[in-house]
Amino acid sequence: MSQNLIHDDFLFNSRCIWVNGPVIVGAGPSGLAVGACLKNQGVPFIILERANCIASLWQNRTYDRLKLHLPKQFCQLPNFPFPDDFPEYPTKYQFVHYLESYAKHFDIAPHFNETVLSAKYDQTFGLWRVKTISSSSSNPGQVEYICRWLVVATGENAEKVFPEFEGLGEFDGNVTHAGDYKSGATYRGKRVLVVGCGNSGMEVSLDLCNHNAKPSMVVRSSVHVLPREVLGISTFQLVALMMKWFPLWLIDKILLILSRLVLGNVEKHGLKRPTLGPLEVKNTLGKTPVLDIGALKKITSGKIKVVPGIKRFYQGRVELVNGQILEIDSVVLATGYRSNVPSWLKENEFFSEDGIPKVPFPNGWKGKAGLYAVGFTRRGLSGASMDAISVSHDISKAWNEETRQKNKSIASRHRRCISHF
Repeated sequence: MSQNLIHDDFLFNSRCIWVNGPVIVGAGPSGLAVGACLKNQGVPFIILERANCIASLWQNRTYDRLKLHLPKQFCQLPNFPFPDDFPEYPTKYQFVHYLESYAKHFDIAPHFNETVLSAKYDQTFGLWRVKTISSSSSNPGQVEYICRWLVVATGENAEKVFPEFEGLGEFDGNVTHAGDYKSGATYRGKRVLVVGCGNSGMEVSLDLCNHNAKPSMVVRSSVHVLPREVLGISTFQLVALMMKWFPLWLIDKILLILSRLVLGNVEKHGLKRPTLGPLEVKNTLGKTPVLDIGALKKITSGKIKVVPGIKRFYQGRVELVNGQILEIDSVVLATGYRSNVPSWLKENEFFSEDGIPKVPFPNGWKGKAGLYAVGFTRRGLSGASMDAISVSHDISKAWNEETRQKNKSIASRHRRCISHF
């Protein structure tokens, strides 16, 4: 019998499984980090993953040229540093290799191809009931897991966002979400409309440009563009350093001055800055500033055109809000992702309608009745690691206490049995 699972045919049917520890939903970096921390504390668990691999977002829904936006020391998971020979900004392939090594090192074996249909807290028994459906050829069908603790680690980017645009159905060219975009090689010589100007939109536009496509990037709202490095120092590292000494408003002012010195006036190229500073926008709206890795140079040279919002699509063209008509061959929707938690978690106190914990960082990791969240901080991999450590410590404390109580109860019953002889 597995260390993690106790089957009890007297209490449950054959497709019902009691988990002697938490159920973790999601085998991305967040889920793996929680699993590793629990392993270190001797707490059994299972991880449920709807895809057929760990980190499916990184493996299946990222473009080929992607690298980590932050230096590797800010992206490593708990208790396992990146290899010394990895570059400062590892490629997506190196990061996936790191995650696979991480899972192997901590002996983490998720249940793949198992989609959570619903998770509901049973008030009567004080337990979570997690219903899944498995598409695994070895063990297909529905399963219900019963557990004391539920860790939601599906993250902020579980589902692609597809905005509605008038006339998009009439457009006869290729329409792709950035999650399905791999390389600009297939777009060579094409006129491509990239919808969105976040980090993905900027990088896709740059990649298209490098493959001799002709990208036009839709900028519908204001955006902060910052240099990835200043004088060889990571901007993120610089911010982390300044936060020890300066208030947020002052750091924002310093960032904007440095950005102006390094990148010049980006507003004259159609990239209007928000009225709030980059860190304030991040904290209040959850919008991450764009870290420039070369796209701005292509914008200033005119190789990437910046265009305003979309009014509607037609066959082979698009009309913009300023009345301009663009002839285009393809569309890439760099319109982001969203959480899918509301579609399966039957709970409305801890998570908002958007599938994000209502309580902001750093206290958004713990709900009621053994419910936890990891990877929803809007602070990337470092935020997920912090959550994973907090969650694992909290669960470990409760699990150890319950285990002690069970052992006391068993010992007490054993003593009563002996006294009868």
